Amino acid sequence: MRRALALAALGPAHGPNPRVGCVLLDPGGRTVAEGYHRGAGTPHAEAAALADARSRGVDPRGTTAVVTLEPCAHHGRTGPCADALIDAGVAAVHVAVGDPNPVATGGADRLRAAGIPVTVGLLADEGEELLRAWLHAVRAGRPYVTLKLATSLDGRVAAVDGTSRWITGARARAHAHTVRAQVDAIAVGSGTALTDDPSLTARRTDGGLFDHQPLRVVLGRRPLPDGARLRGPGGELLQLPGDDLDAALRALGDREVRHLLVEGGPTLATALLAADAVDELHAYVAPVLLGAGATAVGDLGVTTIGDAARFATEDVTRLGDDLLLVARRIAPAAGPAAPAGSAGGEIEYENGSVHTAQHGRPRRHTEEEI
Repeated sequence: MRRALALAALGPAHGPNPRVGCVLLDPGGRTVAEGYHRGAGTPHAEAAALADARSRGVDPRGTTAVVTLEPCAHHGRTGPCADALIDAGVAAVHVAVGDPNPVATGGADRLRAAGIPVTVGLLADEGEELLRAWLHAVRAGRPYVTLKLATSLDGRVAAVDGTSRWITGARARAHAHTVRAQVDAIAVGSGTALTDDPSLTARRTDGGLFDHQPLRVVLGRRPLPDGARLRGPGGELLQLPGDDLDAALRALGDREVRHLLVEGGPTLATALLAADAVDELHAYVAPVLLGAGATAVGDLGVTTIGDAARFATEDVTRLGDDLLLVARRIAPAAGPAAPAGSAGGEIEYENGSVHTAQHGRPRRHTEEEI
């Protein structure tokens, strides 16, 4: 199973389909074939492993399939993996994680109905970790949200005059672009889009673009000028209203966006945190002190330390002089982001201001629309 997980990790982190690996063992427990899913439209891991066996002259009848995710039972771009294993005559199947996708689930039952024993839960924790973003998106109906913050040591994202390039160094910025190349979509508020004119592309250190470019999402109603860099080369551009975060996230979920990276600005970051819609934090911290200027996060309505929004540190990495702290929500939210008008929701008014309901107290934003 660990080999199957390693194979799965070779597949693309982005895209609507999960990363899956499969190993076929002969009756003596020796590996005879392997396969992994290379992205939407390509053979699933089980089919790839069966093809690998046949290319080696190995008859898959009587083999044991070790798969990181429950074989699917539906017709999509490819046929059901459960049927492929049944037709191949495998003797047993071991699975790490059951498939929560209501469209694809049922493969284990189909295999058992065909007389093939199936075990589910082998190295389940490692399987869940590999599929963390995809599983969350399928279960919650909205993307896994990673919030990126790039700040000074005292939590500032810009100086008093508004300048912010560059707080962090070249290595931190290069790392952030590798993250962009692994997610399905990247989002900013319309205020940031208009003020900073970002391109939101995933760029290599030589300035060229990565093969995969995330969907570029702007949350907010203010129109972008025709000459905006967001309209230039890169991923598709999508603009969504920012007054109902739950609706926006679910709209992205309907587009099969599994992993959403949010890069700014402070108003959007605050709204997502207040709505308990942030699953992971990427905090790039530079050893720079500004003393004043815009902060990364606004008022969350926290008046006592016991009410602080807490995350669990997963990793700390040094990137040149900067540090990257990766942290995840300690406990999953009970549900999706709160709808507009409830705790964490937003109501946009005609004058462009936004009220964000935080812990029952509305906070008015007048400088920047989401």
